[in-house]
Amino acid sequence: MDSQKEKLVIDGSNVVFGRLATQIAKKLMSGHEVHLINAEHLVIKGNPTQIFERYLVKRGLKNKGTPERSPVWSKVPHLLVKRMISGMLPHENSRGRSALKLLIVYTGNPKSLQKGSMEVPSFDGKSRSMTIKDLCKKLGNSS
Repeated sequence: MDSQKEKLVIDGSNVVFGRLATQIAKKLMSGHEVHLINAEHLVIKGNPTQIFERYLVKRGLKNKGTPERSPVWSKVPHLLVKRMISGMLPHENSRGRSALKLLIVYTGNPKSLQKGSMEVPSFDGKSRSMTIKDLCKKLGNSS
């Protein structure tokens, strides 16, 4: 990694997750170190019931031959966000794996990091949505 690459700190409060995740994936692939704070306040747009059912189905998928090697979907907000961003990276090759190591996701802001200058579109609050925190609570209560 070049010494010229900067460390980006992004606040996830009231931000649409899908749009932010694509920007983060691009920054990671270019070699920037990204710290995402307040991951539990990210917003997923759509019908909350359908969002919950979609992630419940993903958690239930198992490999028939070796179920212990099935994909793992966490119920903890920062791990779930990191897992979803890793799906946008080419993690099968070394470039994507090294990019994923540059991503650090926090629940809250434990180190009192200062928000960076990256422009992120905030959520307007007009359409139906669900936060990552609400999704994880529902996923935890379903099992």
